[in-house]
Amino acid sequence: MFGYRSAAPRVRLTTDRLVVRLVHERDAWRMADYYAENRDFLKPWEPVRDESHCYPSGWQARLGLITDMHRQGSAYYFILLDEQESEVRGVANFSNVLRGSFHACYLGYSLGEKWQQQGLMFEALQAAIGYMQRQQRIHRIMANYMPHNARSGNLLARLGFEKEGYAKDYLLIDGRWQDHVLTALTWREWTSERRGS
Repeated sequence: MFGYRSAAPRVRLTTDRLVVRLVHERDAWRMADYYAENRDFLKPWEPVRDESHCYPSGWQARLGLITDMHRQGSAYYFILLDEQESEVRGVANFSNVLRGSFHACYLGYSLGEKWQQQGLMFEALQAAIGYMQRQQRIHRIMANYMPHNARSGNLLARLGFEKEGYAKDYLLIDGRWQDHVLTALTWREWTSERRGS
């Protein structure tokens, strides 16, 4: 169930406007640029980030750990890039992947300020969710959002996530405990065996 995989998976998905691929160790400068450029914009929606999120040196060690998680199959950290793969437009992370009798994970995401309201996250998540369901055999993807984040709630609803509950003081966001609406997407076509694609 928690076996260590020998090599990090190479996943590169393409949509009409994006390349959606697993982040790797050579992306340190791209990740630093994304978080530096969007620092103020993302602040109300994320945990408190230290300065290292805005510097390539801070991302080098972090990406090493992420690559280990990819190898283990315990998390899948995607970046949303332009077609030339020069600029990170957003991120989509599938974390805390559990197998066994659960086959579930959590989804978190963010999109840069200049890319808002263009349908890019919907486009990217359709591809990434499809990969997680069909290739990683994930039956249940959970995603939670703060009640005042209507955009996130609408996005999840469009993707088929259903509300399942409400959690008081659920996550420490921007230095304060925040309530969250709990949602999940269940893959009804899930089978115990991987089929050819």
